[in-house]
This record gives sequence, C-alpha cells and structure tokens, in this order.
Amino acid sequence: MYELNICHLYPDLLNLYGDRGNIIALKKRAQWRGINVNISNVTIGDRFDASEHDIIYLGGGQDFEQKILQEDLLNEKASEIRNGIENDRVFLCICGGYQLLGKYYKTCDGKEIEFLGALDLWTIAHEDRMIGNIVFECDFLKSETCDGKIVGFENHSGRTYLGPGVKPLGKVLKGNGNNGEDKSEGAVYRNVFCSYSHGSLLPKNPALTDYLLNLALKQKYKDFTFLAPLDDHLEELAHNSMIKRILK
Repeated sequence: MYELNICHLYPDLLNLYGDRGNIIALKKRAQWRGINVNISNVTIGDRFDASEHDIIYLGGGQDFEQKILQEDLLNEKASEIRNGIENDRVFLCICGGYQLLGKYYKTCDGKEIEFLGALDLWTIAHEDRMIGNIVFECDFLKSETCDGKIVGFENHSGRTYLGPGVKPLGKVLKGNGNNGEDKSEGAVYRNVFCSYSHGSLLPKNPALTDYLLNLALKQKYKDFTFLAPLDDHLEELAHNSMIKRILK
C-alpha cells in the first residue's frame, strides 16, 4: 500500500483564510484511493528534516506572523527547506508562505526584510490591497478532461515579481495575481508550487490537488503509475459554477 508523509510548517502561525483546508483536501483525496497519509505539524523550535516528508506545505500569514517565525525559519529550517526543494520534494506555498521563499520583502517605508532566497523572486509592499476572487489558467493541468482553469480568492498588499529562474503558476484571466501588472499568478520551480489563492485553494480545484498527489507519489514509488479516478461530479459542478460566475 502506498503512503504519503505531509508536513504542515508553522500551522499555528500560517493558517490565514482557511488555508488548513489544503491539508484536508490532500489527505482526503489520497485516503479515498486507499493511500495512507501521515500529517506532521512542525512549528517554531521543532526539528525539521525535509527528507522525511513527501509534501511540505506553507500557508498564508500576515506581516505580524511572518516576523514571529522569521528567526526560526532563517536560522533553524532554511537549509532543510532548500535541500528539500533541490531534491524535488513537493512544496505547496500560499501567500505569506509563498513570499517567505523569495529573496526579500520590501516594506512601504523602503526597508528590505531578508527571506529564504530559495526561489528567485521578491515582494514589494503597497498601501492598497488586491482583494477578490481570481481565475487563472495553468497550462500543465490541461488535458482532455481538464481546461486548466483554477479558481481562488486573493487578499494581499505585496506585489511579487519573478526572476528568470522561476515560471508563473498560471496566467490570470480575472483578478490581480502576483502584482496586477503582468498577468502572472504564483510561481513554479522544480516541484515547488506557489500561489496567492486562499479560500482554500485545493478543495476548490481537485485537478490541482491530484496533480500534487500524483507528483509526490511518482517521486516516492518507482512502480506508481497514476491515481485512480474519483467521482468528482459535485466538485466539478461547484468549480465550474464559480469560474463561470467570476468570468461572466
């Protein structure tokens, strides 16, 4: 029987706008296929070894929470996070967790706050926030049964910009995305997937959830081929209805 180990980093600090629902979606869609799932909650002061986990999750948080965990992140867990990324562990990082993987965050008064520098991206704060539903399109999800559209909810004042070593997660069809300028949303580097989409992201988008599960299982098991299909009739109705409403 297959088994997945999922790490929720800083669940007590990075859990904005119901982001814990992403962990629930990963767990349930794996279990419905007979795959065992172990969830580890790792926070400030806890030991973290990226090699022990198949999927690593960083949720969203405000500036206050990011400041609280910054020392632990940079001094205790940075090297393991970088090791995990370069060894192709699957990461999902939302909003604040997304920003923390970048080089720095520049505040409104011009101060640069050092972040992990694990990904070639950076964030600049603005006084006004970008808030609302968002729809974006992921080319890697497109298939005969999936149009690649993702629905979420964004609420962020930071504008994120990607360096040449990082690709956007998707192209914005409605909403702001990374910065409201270049129609990009999120970031992809190796097996790291980042997004500004809360709400939470994965329960609204079963195709993306399965993509991450499939990727993690293929990394872990040489004999794994594909996930058994689920009856997603209700999930797809909700997904498509929300996208139709936003794009109307």
